[in-house]
Amino acid sequence: MSLLIVGLSHRSAPVSVLEQVTISGDALVKLLHDVRQDAHVAEAMVVSTCNRVEVYAEVDRFHGGVSAITTLLDRHAGADLAPHLYVHYEDQAVHHLMSVASGLDSMVVGEGQILGQIRAALRLAQQEDAVGSILNELVQHALRVGKRSHSETGIDRAGASLIGVGITLAETVLGPIEGRRALVVGAGSMSALTAATLARAGVTEIVIANRTFERAERLAETVGGRAVPLSEIAAELATADLVVTCVGAGTRVITPEMIPARQVPLFLLDLALPHDIDTAVRALPQVTLVDLEDMQQSGAGSDGGRAADIAAVRRIVADEVTAYLNSARAAKVTPTVVALRSRAAQVVEAELGRLHSRMPDLDERQRDEVAQAVRRVVDKLLHEPTVRVKQLAASPAGDHYAEALRELFNLDPKAPDAVSRMEIEQ
Repeated sequence: MSLLIVGLSHRSAPVSVLEQVTISGDALVKLLHDVRQDAHVAEAMVVSTCNRVEVYAEVDRFHGGVSAITTLLDRHAGADLAPHLYVHYEDQAVHHLMSVASGLDSMVVGEGQILGQIRAALRLAQQEDAVGSILNELVQHALRVGKRSHSETGIDRAGASLIGVGITLAETVLGPIEGRRALVVGAGSMSALTAATLARAGVTEIVIANRTFERAERLAETVGGRAVPLSEIAAELATADLVVTCVGAGTRVITPEMIPARQVPLFLLDLALPHDIDTAVRALPQVTLVDLEDMQQSGAGSDGGRAADIAAVRRIVADEVTAYLNSARAAKVTPTVVALRSRAAQVVEAELGRLHSRMPDLDERQRDEVAQAVRRVVDKLLHEPTVRVKQLAASPAGDHYAEALRELFNLDPKAPDAVSRMEIEQ
């Protein structure tokens, strides 16, 4: 089995394509199940965000896995995604996941939300019994790498969050947002982060609009704002200076008809996929709309001029990838070593049994002395080869050493797998 990633992101596809393929809710669960049920796939996880849709899978064959996952992505998107898809396999797949978790592959380099999104993807895969020990261990390791990258470097400064970048763009139109009035549409995690960021920036009034009014009230209370039902957005647009939408429900929550004639600028920031705001609002006087595609094209927040911080994270990722791969390769040879020692123990016990039957006059103390001597000889003979094979297994060709052990000692090829299963069950 080997790790395979098939996906697309802001690096490989325009936002218009990402908007079409964004998967959530029941559709995300369905895609996860479809991937996991494919004959080539043993474990699966799907990461679906505004800026990427990636399928992570443990597969038995590269080409079969790529073909199956590509077909499923096309089917769920209702489009041919082949021109926009990228594929990572084995070592490169591990490197990609850890880079993503560290914020190196984000539209805004260094943003930390991706950690929560990967964690949520793993949690869903666990709930749906789609992951096993291999993917679970790898993703947990990647999450630790992401946390380390943020705690040990200034990658957070390398690029502000999408919201921070959006506020910077808003100030090019509105001037300083301190003292301004903001409307936040949505009450999820992105909206909560938006509201908190606006409050810290000194926005005078923050209005939260959401379909579920109670959630809007809870969020408004945390930032000292005011909650309104979603139906009152049009009235709030009359006096807002800055509007941020984070719904992504597939329907437009703001259309040109909802915006009254303006004498002063209005800045709209659409952080959702699918988009929340009808792009026709760009034709209205005094109205500026910035969405994810605009941010992608402008390169806003790409590195924030913090090359040293980015380089530091890349070194962390490289070191962690090497450590993980070495550990994983060594782990693969462990069942073979266990099987070898088990075979040796069986031979020792069989020979001791024959010796005792041929020399029945040996007393208990003598038998113990003979048994200990034989076991010590076998242990010493096996010690150096088993230690060395574990060390050598960390190399890229490590699997060959396990194969050589099985061939030289005529071990049952299924024995290592049986040992692995037994260890997992225990």
